Amino acid sequence: MVTTINVSREMGQLFQPYDFETTRDLRPFLEEYWATAFPIALVYLLLILLGQNYMKAREGFHLQRPLVLWSFCLALFSILGAVRTWGYMGTLMLSGGLKHTVCFTDYIEHTIIKFWSCLFLLSKVIELGDTAFIILRKRQLIFVHWYHHSTVLMFTSFGYKNKVPSGGWFMTMNFGVHAIMYTYYTLKAARVAHPRLLPMLVTSLQILQMVMGTVVGILTYIWRQEQGCHTTTEHFFWSFVLYSTYFILFARFFHQTYIKPQAKIKTKSQ
Repeated sequence: MVTTINVSREMGQLFQPYDFETTRDLRPFLEEYWATAFPIALVYLLLILLGQNYMKAREGFHLQRPLVLWSFCLALFSILGAVRTWGYMGTLMLSGGLKHTVCFTDYIEHTIIKFWSCLFLLSKVIELGDTAFIILRKRQLIFVHWYHHSTVLMFTSFGYKNKVPSGGWFMTMNFGVHAIMYTYYTLKAARVAHPRLLPMLVTSLQILQMVMGTVVGILTYIWRQEQGCHTTTEHFFWSFVLYSTYFILFARFFHQTYIKPQAKIKTKSQ
């Protein structure tokens, strides 16, 4: 316990929040209305069906400029979030150990984590707008897209309300991947030349995120008997189920998008 307190004080001295990170704490409000995420997800799925039905007999909208602006704003937000959370979580792990970051809740009360976790939760609602661009532009909407968007929103709300310590890593990894992903989306929407391997890198990082998320979940389950370790079998179950399904779906997408076409090309050349 003394070690935990010392680590918290040390982190408080190392990472001073910026003025904008000390704004009003939304945690009480978000914790009270966390279950709203479930009806939001249901409305999201309903709007997908209505939107696809509406666009069935219509030509897709162009929406290039709005899409560039949308992707750029999310890229900038993700980059800022990644810099702040990776800096904090990385230093916390080096000073207090990995177990401290996935078991104990004291660091969740740090101003930086409180600020960015609030924005992270709210961003999962905003990111549902990605689907609107797909439907309105009449692009293919794949299962992994809407499944991932809807379940991440619900799981994030659940973890936020219960102050799950491992959620710090879930948030930090997601910020890092999204920083690169939305940067790629911005370049693609703006029709700016980018490395050919960039989309493959994005999917690879998403798969790696799912692997690491599963590992973190398993570690919290192993360490759950530690005194003061704030985790339950329920936390482990849902994190393991979701990250496992995400891994399978993203791995399948990677195979269908990058491996299978290359195999066909090689077969034809032979």
